[in-house]
Amino acid sequence: METHYDFDRFVSAQDAVYDDVLAELEKGRKASHWMWYIFPQLEGLGHSQTSQFYGIADRDEAEAYLAHPVLGKRLIQCTKLAIKHRADGAEAVFGGVDALKFHSSITLFSRVKGASPVFESALFGFFGGIGDQQTLRMLRIAYIESLEG
Repeated sequence: METHYDFDRFVSAQDAVYDDVLAELEKGRKASHWMWYIFPQLEGLGHSQTSQFYGIADRDEAEAYLAHPVLGKRLIQCTKLAIKHRADGAEAVFGGVDALKFHSSITLFSRVKGASPVFESALFGFFGGIGDQQTLRMLRIAYIESLEG
């Protein structure tokens, strides 16, 4: 696994808004624009420049993100805060489009080595335990390609 990734883009973006993110998640209603760098998803799932900039390349980068001393803790903290509002549903907490991003993100991070059980809890709490199908498909394709290469 590659041990050096440029996570500064995430840390810088989060540092500027993290207190607001926590407040919004505590209330159970996302109100500002931070989804890409708080709950990142695989590259290729989003098509905007912002989505591509904050996209996670593969399972190895997701594993390194989760192991990062700041980003991993924040991702787990934010996921735990979101879970408090699972009865409201992901769309009520995040809005329709961002609920899809949340689903993709927690699916990705639930599938990495050393994953916190909080991601499976979020999948069960919000999505009946079913992972995002596009994310799972992309992870399977990457795995098959790694076997062939």
